[in-house]
Amino acid sequence: MSELQRPALPFRVIDTGVRDGRANIAFDEAMIELHREGRIPDTVRFLRFEPTALVGRHQAISQELKLDYCRNNGIGLARRITGGGAIYFDTGILGWELVLSRRRLALPALADYARHICESVADGMTRAFAVPARYRPRNDIEVDGRKLSGTGGFFDGDTLFYQGTVLIDVAPTRVMSCLNVPRAKLEKRALDSAEQRIVTLKELLGTVPPASAIEMAVLDGLERGLGLTLERAEVSADEETLAAEIHRTSIGTDAFVFEIDRPEGADVLVGEATGAGGTIAAYVRIEGPHGARRIREALITGDFFITPPRLVLDLEAHLRGVAISEAGDAVEAFFASHRPQMLSVTPADFRRAIEAALFAGT
Repeated sequence: MSELQRPALPFRVIDTGVRDGRANIAFDEAMIELHREGRIPDTVRFLRFEPTALVGRHQAISQELKLDYCRNNGIGLARRITGGGAIYFDTGILGWELVLSRRRLALPALADYARHICESVADGMTRAFAVPARYRPRNDIEVDGRKLSGTGGFFDGDTLFYQGTVLIDVAPTRVMSCLNVPRAKLEKRALDSAEQRIVTLKELLGTVPPASAIEMAVLDGLERGLGLTLERAEVSADEETLAAEIHRTSIGTDAFVFEIDRPEGADVLVGEATGAGGTIAAYVRIEGPHGARRIREALITGDFFITPPRLVLDLEAHLRGVAISEAGDAVEAFFASHRPQMLSVTPADFRRAIEAALFAGT
């Protein structure tokens, strides 16, 4: 019996309504912690945001968001706990996410979960609304090459956290007014503007379907594709209490949201590596006499997915004090010993970014 032919598993379904962006991310972290401790069951959550621009867990915020525009237009700023690129959210976009045990839905790797979850949700959208929704690696659901949903996730021990969106009724110009979209990304897709890259259900259908119908489409896709039995339930008091504490002490603070940004200074060396899994940027400062130069500090940013996400911090720490001639090998050795899971990026991509910074112009 294959992993997707096992008896159906009970899953809780909750809807937390419209919340502030940082409060929504804090609730994500609370669910992960409580699930890891066995205090909540496997769960599908639906969520909505007040107008918010979010950066991915590893992104440099001022590089990705038009901060002045967001502040001048009352758009909140938040940082996700998942990787990937910057996104805009408001009530015209439905969020959906899963917190589940890998032992109860066993698949080999993060990429397999991404494929099966996205294919399932795409099938649900196609069945419900007669649109040709398709999964496009690494993590999008598209209709005729245009993005209807972006997704991403990571493992935390046995817990998988995976989230996505459905663009319902949001102006593409509003979305792109908040984001800095690299010209190279548009050229890769043969697009004249970033607005052409996305599509909403309203544009596809000519009307705005009720939120309940969209939720049912997502749930039907997950039930059919993953063999799950989904049951509506209520948010627990433990979740609300822990989410409020996480919001107060970490995720809701400016210190967390702005903790990663491009460093300033003439002594900062910069390198990039771009591939199918996204762009990795390395910012490096070096020290020591000529002929014995070493890495003083390194910052690695980008729209990549790596699990667990904290490994990026571990890699940065691992590189401190490493001779620049040995930096590439040190990156490879780090990944060989930690064996993280990544979506479409490889240790070689991180090595290329670090070496591009260290040896630019030489």
